[in-house]
Amino acid sequence: MQRIRLRYTKRGRLRFTSHRDFQRAFERALRRAEVPMAYSAGFTPHPKVSYANAAPTGTGSEAEYLEIQLTARRDPEKLRDLLDESLPTGLDVIDAVEAHTSGLADRLQASVWEIRLDGVAAEEAGRAVEAFLAAEEVQVERRTKNGMRSFDARGAVARLEAAAAEGDRPDGNACAILRLVVRHLTPAVRPDDVLSGLRATADLAPPVPAAVTRLAQGLLDEETGAVTDPLAPDRDAATAALPTAAGLSAAKAPSGASPAISGEGTA
Repeated sequence: MQRIRLRYTKRGRLRFTSHRDFQRAFERALRRAEVPMAYSAGFTPHPKVSYANAAPTGTGSEAEYLEIQLTARRDPEKLRDLLDESLPTGLDVIDAVEAHTSGLADRLQASVWEIRLDGVAAEEAGRAVEAFLAAEEVQVERRTKNGMRSFDARGAVARLEAAAAEGDRPDGNACAILRLVVRHLTPAVRPDDVLSGLRATADLAPPVPAAVTRLAQGLLDEETGAVTDPLAPDRDAATAALPTAAGLSAAKAPSGASPAISGEGTA
């Protein structure tokens, strides 16, 4: 049994793809790419795919993760190419590694989000950010399947800053960019909850809906606020295993045998 971990994106119009829609598209891609999937037992077997912390519908993402289990070994990069070709443009598989460690979901501790606020000046957004960060607690409300729920949006925010968009507005309209790092807590605090908190603390109300994109998710460095690649431990473990594998191969070589030298023949 081989486990492969994949990083994929939700770009452009496909940011409006629901998680269930993506599941269906991904399972079709598995069939098209003829991936030797492992299946669950029971009367209705399902391919063994583990999804981790999917982004909300309507938000873009550069860092979604899942894990698949295979019944036969495959090269992760070749598998990535096949799956990427089998998915629609916008749902792009951009990284693949063989799983050498446990607990991928446990390493998804925080997300880096970018929020584009068209019609909002960077100075106005900056003042709102200062007011939000100065508050010890920012209560917001969100409707859930069990009704309205109130929770603190401030405690989950590890970092928040505002800047102006880099000259990509030919019409000259203002556009502020928020960059924030949000811890994955329970209940989950989403970017729209932070926007609700900015409205509550500083009356920041963008004239058009914000465009939200997840840039990264992974382990959180509390000192710097940096979020690190959750697939790095698997890459490190694979690299560390290479010398061990080479040593085992050498140990199995017949006694007295000498290595072949390219280009040499026998008389």
